[in-house]
Amino acid sequence: MTPDDYVGEADEAYGNRVFLRHYCLHLAGPDPSTELPDFPADARAARGFNGDIDRLLRRWRAALSRDDASNLSRRVARKSLLAVAGLVSVHDGTWTTDRAAAAARWAEIDPSLAPGLARLVALCDGGGASADETAELLASGGIAERIATRFATDIGLWPALD
Repeated sequence: MTPDDYVGEADEAYGNRVFLRHYCLHLAGPDPSTELPDFPADARAARGFNGDIDRLLRRWRAALSRDDASNLSRRVARKSLLAVAGLVSVHDGTWTTDRAAAAARWAEIDPSLAPGLARLVALCDGGGASADETAELLASGGIAERIATRFATDIGLWPALD
């Protein structure tokens, strides 16, 4: 990232500032996060991190026929569960990026997603899925779409690209 990625009022820039303040470990030179406030676990920050989940869902679906299914399924799992962590953070009012813990918590909130969330957690740590299973993850009504829809409803998405 460049300093320009932190400037402005857009959700992505806001999310970048939250990330810099709460998740980055300063190693050398002046720490740019010292000038930033503590940010609450709010919808704007969650949207800044994952408000592109609908765009990614479309890209993943387009990539299904050309990308290695195993790698694609792991990318789908990791990003989808990060969006779930945003849902949990906003719902519970505290930050988390722990994908497995967020999946377990969201399964309590929406038990209908529990099997799909458990499969995504397994894919994050495991070998990835077959082409058929990856297509199932990305299908209409599949777990990735259900997470993206819930994220859009509860938190919102980045504005459409022109």
